[in-house]
Amino acid sequence: MEDFACHKIEHELGGMFDVAHGAGLAAIWGSWARFVLEHDIGRFAQYAVRVMGCPMDFDDPKKTAIAGIEAMEAFYRRLHMPTSLRELGLENVSDEDIRIMADKCTDGGKNKIGNFVPLSRENIETILKKAR
Repeated sequence: MEDFACHKIEHELGGMFDVAHGAGLAAIWGSWARFVLEHDIGRFAQYAVRVMGCPMDFDDPKKTAIAGIEAMEAFYRRLHMPTSLRELGLENVSDEDIRIMADKCTDGGKNKIGNFVPLSRENIETILKKAR
C-alpha cells in the first residue's frame, strides 16, 4: 500500500519555509509514524525488524515498533538530516503557520490525505506540532 501523506505535508512545509524536500520529510517522518503507529503496530514492528534490524519483542510488539522509529531517526541523524522542525532550522513555526499548512493539505478541511491512515486537518496539525 502506498501512502504519500508525509510528502503532502512536507510540500506545504517546503512551500512555506523553502526547505529541501528530503530534509523536510526527515523532520516530520517520526512524528507521522508515532501518530499512525496504533493503526497497525505489527506493520511498524515488522519494519523495525526487517529494515532497521531491531530485535523483535514478542511480548511487546509496540516496543519493537517504537524502537524501529527511533532507529530510523538515528539513521537520519547519522546522515546529518533533521528529525524535527527545530533541527531543520525552523524554530519559530507558529500555530497559525501549522493551521495554514494543514488547511492547504486538506483543501480547507474538505479532504483527508494518506491511505494508511487518512489524516484530517486536525491530525496534520497534531503531527506538525509534535514535529516541532
